[in-house]
Amino acid sequence: MTVVSPKVVVVVPTYNERDNLPVLAGLLADLPVPNLHLLVVDDNSPDGTGEVADGLAARSPDTVGVLHRTAKDGLGRAYLAGMTRALDDGADVVLQMDADLSHPASAIPSMVDTLLTTDAAVVLGSRYVAGGSTATDWPWHRKALSAWANLYVNAILHLHVKDATAGFKAWRSETLRAIDLPSVHSNGYSFQVEMNHRTVRRGLTIREVPIRFEERIQGTSKMSLAVQLESALTPWRLRFGRTRPDDSPAPRRPSARGHS
Repeated sequence: MTVVSPKVVVVVPTYNERDNLPVLAGLLADLPVPNLHLLVVDDNSPDGTGEVADGLAARSPDTVGVLHRTAKDGLGRAYLAGMTRALDDGADVVLQMDADLSHPASAIPSMVDTLLTTDAAVVLGSRYVAGGSTATDWPWHRKALSAWANLYVNAILHLHVKDATAGFKAWRSETLRAIDLPSVHSNGYSFQVEMNHRTVRRGLTIREVPIRFEERIQGTSKMSLAVQLESALTPWRLRFGRTRPDDSPAPRRPSARGHS
C-alpha cells in the first residue's frame, strides 16, 4: 500500500518582495518535507513580484502556485485568500509565512512534525519560548515594544501563549475550517491575534516551537500607523464584542504549551 504524505501548503503573501521571493522558494524546495507546496499571494506588487512568482510557478508547476489579487488591502485579507485557496486545493497542513526571510524556513520540519504528532491544532514559530530569540540587530525599543505587545494581548485575552503576535504558524486544515475563516474581521497584524483567539475559544490546543526571528534584509516594512492602531484595539474588540453563536467556548480549558 502506498502511503501518501499529508499535503503541506506554505502560504506567502507578497507586496514588493521580488528579491526575497526566489530565495525563500529555494529554501522551501530544499526542505526535507514531502509533499510541500508554495502558494504565493501577490497583491499586484508594482515591483514585479507577481511576474517573479509566475516564473517560479512555470519552472515548478507541481509545487508552486500563484494567487494574483488586484489590490493591496491588508495582510489578513491576503492570508485569508491564500488559506481558502489552499483548503480548496486539498491541503492537510497550511503554513503561513512572511516573504521577507524573517521566518526561518529551517523550522518548518519541526513545526509540521509537532502538528502531526501531538494534539496541536496550530503550531507557532515562537520567539519567546526557551530556545527562541529575536533579531540581534533590533534596537532595544523595538524589542521592548514586541515584548509589551505580547503582554498586552495576553492580559486582555488570556491566550496562554508566549508569542501571541507570531505570524509564522502551521495549521491543521480542520482547525482553519472550525474557526470559520470567512468571518474573520481583523486585517493587519492583529489578524494573528484574532486567529489565536478563535482557536482558544474552541478549546483547541496551541503549541509553540522556538525560532530565531531575523530582521528583513531586502525591502521595507509594511507596518503603518493604521495597522498599529488596529493591533491595539483588536484585543478589546475580541474580548467585549458580540460573540457569534458558533464561537462559544468549548467545555474544556485549552492548553498552550511549548514544544522543543
